[in-house]
Amino acid sequence: MKTLALVWMALMAAQDNPQTDPKDKPKVETTTLGGGCFWCVEAVFQEVKGVTAVESGYTGGKTENPTYKDICTGTTGHAEVCKITYDPSVITFKDILEVFFKTHDPTTLNRQGNDKGTQYRSVIFYHSKEQKELAEKIKKELDESGAFKDKIVTEISPIGKYWKAEDYHQNYFRTNPGQGYCAFVIAPKMDKFRKVFKDKLNK
Repeated sequence: MKTLALVWMALMAAQDNPQTDPKDKPKVETTTLGGGCFWCVEAVFQEVKGVTAVESGYTGGKTENPTYKDICTGTTGHAEVCKITYDPSVITFKDILEVFFKTHDPTTLNRQGNDKGTQYRSVIFYHSKEQKELAEKIKKELDESGAFKDKIVTEISPIGKYWKAEDYHQNYFRTNPGQGYCAFVIAPKMDKFRKVFKDKLNK
């Protein structure tokens, strides 16, 4: 099986890169991603150069005003997600997807490690037609390239009603480094992330 890094380099080299007049580009864009516990996703993207804001929340379900307690039942249909705002002149959506696919397992259905349930599903909630098309293309090409041993199960859906998570979930890893999950799950993941993406770190 090819390494994911080599496969990604080949995919990125093959993507079209049209020249766009800078004045035509929006100052910021937003996407919403779920890759397991939102504490992990938030911690990763807070350190990505070009990302201007990361907010933990819930989307993809039917319950109005869901709470964390509701989400943890796995019955509301929502996923734990992070709404990521970024400067497209610094980081592209392709770059965002690269970080996303390399920092969680997109082949495990409704599960990341010991976190099980539909709220932990791998999902891209797109905010534009362009995001949808690129996400679908990258997912298809990664599958065809053999980047992962198993088939990618990442859901690609339009963003619907989004609910911001409770305040204590925001900036969680940075404010709770000694908490058990942070120390034993997120911290090792961040160490690996910083080594792999040292050229994309904002500090």
